[in-house]
Amino acid sequence: MLIDYHVHLEEGPYSFNWLERTAKALGYFETNEELEKGSREKVEYQVNQLQKRLSSGCYSEEWLDLYLKKAKQIGLKEVGIVDHLYRFKETQHYFEKALILDPADPIGELQSYWLKNVMTERMDRFVEAILAAKKRWEKQGVLLKLGIEADYFIGQEQELEGLLAGKPWDYVIGSVHYVDGWGFDNPQTASRFAKSNLEELYTRFYVTVEHMIRSNMFDFVAHLDNLKVFNYKVNNETFNRKWYERIADALVETNTATEVNAGLFYRYPVKEMCPSADFLSIIVRNGVPITLSSDSHYPDDLGKYVRENKKFLQELGVSHIATFQQRERILKQI
Repeated sequence: MLIDYHVHLEEGPYSFNWLERTAKALGYFETNEELEKGSREKVEYQVNQLQKRLSSGCYSEEWLDLYLKKAKQIGLKEVGIVDHLYRFKETQHYFEKALILDPADPIGELQSYWLKNVMTERMDRFVEAILAAKKRWEKQGVLLKLGIEADYFIGQEQELEGLLAGKPWDYVIGSVHYVDGWGFDNPQTASRFAKSNLEELYTRFYVTVEHMIRSNMFDFVAHLDNLKVFNYKVNNETFNRKWYERIADALVETNTATEVNAGLFYRYPVKEMCPSADFLSIIVRNGVPITLSSDSHYPDDLGKYVRENKKFLQELGVSHIATFQQRERILKQI
């Protein structure tokens, strides 16, 4: 049973790097072999394809069906497509309340620019696109699930509940990308790590993760130790183990699932799965339900390393994998 439950359709800000990466994704599925590589005609064709993608957007049938094509290529049986909550304009107040956005602060200036340029969509459009694609995918042997990845902030639970209400989610993912309003996975703000006491920083991070789990708002929680994104880690086994056990206890006590997420392994300097092998072994030993995730943001990355992580889970003794349908968790033979 091969699944991928953490898949994104698009991510700003929009730049030449974004254009180049989108063109690469389109090129992966290119079937026109008549045009010579390096020719003007080939470039004109590629620019035309990129223009079509820009015009139709990330919720078009054409873009979604590239994910379907890749899913069939690699044998995925279920795919969960999510979008980051910060992509949606109706969540503006929620994020403005939580993030450092003061233009007098260099991080605030960067994050204000970032938020303005990633918050481009409406939630209803995303939901409608995934619901419309479900039957089309099922006819081709792949179950498509509707999810959302919601950033969690302590004290803003009520507003988040309101933002998520009334939508036919198959599952809701909780995640932490910010500590004290700082988006720690942004390369442009990574210099703050070197100025921080790492044990204090990780404590604040894990306290937020624990609050997120104990809020009982989420079907599974994402990338439990993603603060390591730029390879800043606490080299204290006692400290780490204490938090691994504490997070595992919270997952067990709230009956919340988590994931093995490959995103940091192939997209960030740390080049490590989330959670780490040591953290994962504690989670498995405690019987926490687990799903598989590539954290892909482009169709050509769909399913990346989920087969390898499935094998690793089996080696740890895991026999079932968590899937989701209309906010209900369904364990299936791995």
